[in-house]
Amino acid sequence: MITRSRNYRRKPAGKFAKTSGRVSDIRDELKDVKKATSAEKLVVPHGSPNAKIRVVPVGGLEEVGRNMMYLEYVDPGSKYHGDIIVIDIGLQFPDENMPGIDYIIPNITSLLPKKDKIKAVIITHAHYDHIGGIPHVMPKLGADIPLYGTDLTLAIIAKRQRDYEHLGGHLNLNEISNDTKLDFGAFQIEFFGVSHNIPGSVGVILHTPVGILIHTGDFKIDTRSGIGGVTEMEKLRELGEKNVLLLMSDSTNAREPGHQFSEVDIQHEMEAIIRDAAGRLIIGTFASLLGRLNEILQIAEKYDKRVAIDGRSMKTNIEIAEHLGYIKVNPAILIDAADTHKYPSKKVVVLVTGAQGEENAVLMRIVTGRHKFLKIQSGDTVVFSSSVIPGNERSVQYLTDKLYRDGADVINYKMLDIHAGGHAKQEDLKLLIETIKPQYLMPIEGNHSFLKLHAKVGRRAGMAEEKIVVADNGQVAEVKKGSVMLTKERVPANYVMVDGLGVGDVQEVVLRDRQMLASDGIFVIIATVDSQTGKVRGSPDIISRGFVYLRESKELLFQARLLVKKIVEHSTHTMHPVNWTYVRDNLRDQVGDFLFEKTHRRPMVLPVVIEV
Repeated sequence: MITRSRNYRRKPAGKFAKTSGRVSDIRDELKDVKKATSAEKLVVPHGSPNAKIRVVPVGGLEEVGRNMMYLEYVDPGSKYHGDIIVIDIGLQFPDENMPGIDYIIPNITSLLPKKDKIKAVIITHAHYDHIGGIPHVMPKLGADIPLYGTDLTLAIIAKRQRDYEHLGGHLNLNEISNDTKLDFGAFQIEFFGVSHNIPGSVGVILHTPVGILIHTGDFKIDTRSGIGGVTEMEKLRELGEKNVLLLMSDSTNAREPGHQFSEVDIQHEMEAIIRDAAGRLIIGTFASLLGRLNEILQIAEKYDKRVAIDGRSMKTNIEIAEHLGYIKVNPAILIDAADTHKYPSKKVVVLVTGAQGEENAVLMRIVTGRHKFLKIQSGDTVVFSSSVIPGNERSVQYLTDKLYRDGADVINYKMLDIHAGGHAKQEDLKLLIETIKPQYLMPIEGNHSFLKLHAKVGRRAGMAEEKIVVADNGQVAEVKKGSVMLTKERVPANYVMVDGLGVGDVQEVVLRDRQMLASDGIFVIIATVDSQTGKVRGSPDIISRGFVYLRESKELLFQARLLVKKIVEHSTHTMHPVNWTYVRDNLRDQVGDFLFEKTHRRPMVLPVVIEV
């Protein structure tokens, strides 16, 4: 179980500390974290009959990722008028049609003019789709705004913040627990623990003058295991007797029927795999699946296996969890990746990142022979202990094929129950609705189709269609006493793309150019023109990349050069003075048409005209 041990010593295990050498950094980064002051009692102020809350999702309602919303209290005349609570600031990983983009963060344009009214930022858990935008967004909102999360959540945020010190490294971090109560005037906030695939995950309960609002964050219901944390159903049952106005609930797995697997089942399958492995065992999974990683470490110790952990994020997360007491690692079982050859293959377990086929992750480097110490060898068993994220199927299939070619065996979640998702399936979502009994349901966190499927679950749970609100990113929902409705108001929620050091400077036009370059290549024409006679000097130079192989396209290039000379000399002969912009446009259009006629491809044509 991944609940924290009361008797756990915070002194790190020597071997593990030696392996990573970063425990002192964690202590340094956490020294400024403050324990949130918990209110003894929550007192909700009375609002006027016209009081309302604007629920503004700026990400997470049309995709899996980029989760962020803010709630704004509107009650002119009240001292709390305009106060805002922000929930989560996540990132979204780019689609394959976004070449060069690192990730996407929420658009906070609508929030910036009101940033002085933000009372708190609440982070439900430490996955990047809920914390990844923090380094970019918080400096713009104000680094002094208090940010609240559980100890593990704040530790991972603080650790990641080190990589973004150039953006403004200071964060006002405040630690909460499941029992913390926060007083922000119109927003009286408490929390409930949820089961997810990273410990320290919480849902948020907002007591307001218009009623009770609940934000689940990411959750599942696992009544048989506490490995991934426990969803506090009893606390939610009590809320079910308090006439909850609005439930905003996770829709990530709303496509899936039935109940989510229990970690107990996964534990049994994983134990059999580790126990019976005849050769070296390489397990690829998410670095954030700390409950799973903890179980693997305990099972390996049980069967006297040695474990090598490789992957910066995995080492960091395990180290943080160990330091905080969520994982207890026996230093005797840990070895360096460089030393795996010193032990019998059947005694070695390697824990790595890269189960999604990421190009530079450890598993891909092992498979492609780029890892310094580890190579796939005949007799290895490779376990993919995570489901495939949509869009990664091709990379994972490549990995699988290459592993089989190299003589390894592969086990994935489709063969055995070796991965339990962290999100509630349809029957779990229905159970939550029936437990809380909200007046209104607002599906959140998922593609639009996921939200609509979640709405169907709500109707199966007995909710009337008009009591279910399905919004888009940027669409404002208005919550009043006894009612929730979508408005026609929309705030900016388009993509803000992070590309290297650039944030928001890559627009759709740039992406379109990149897509064109990727699909049809580039064709550069360099023509030197005598400014007196308008004649082309010599033969125009042509540079082509990603379009045709120049050595095998001599006839095409010859015709293209003749056409360039013809276009330039005709254009310069017919106008005085010469409009060189017109000449370049003519070159781009006519050469583009010529190339399409000859090849049925449309490369990006870039004409360069040099006057001499």
